Amino acid sequence: VQLQASGGGLVQPGGSLRLSCVASGSIFSIYALGWYRQAPGKQREFVARIGSGGPPVYADSVRGRFTISRDNAKNTVYLQLNNLSPDDTAVYYCNAVARSGVTYWGQGTQVTVSS
Repeated sequence: VQLQASGGGLVQPGGSLRLSCVASGSIFSIYALGWYRQAPGKQREFVARIGSGGPPVYADSVRGRFTISRDNAKNTVYLQLNNLSPDDTAVYYCNAVARSGVTYWGQGTQVTVSS
């Protein structure tokens, strides 16, 4: 499975961005898609996840501001980021978890929130 993330950029506090991640390869094996982020000097942290069934799961820090969704026809997972703050500045990575338990990572896309 290969993952290609895009959509990052520079945005002012309070602004919005939409990240996209296109999956290719053995996509039939994927049962969950998600987003993580890593800020400078910090460990990578979970942001959101969406599975084949059930509601999406969010980190407490983003719940109510971020929305994860997937378009199975386009093999794409999205992350809508609203009401951004400087604390959201990080490299955002998409990941895919296969039914076998193997985890795949995309290359990351930079989100910078600054005035």
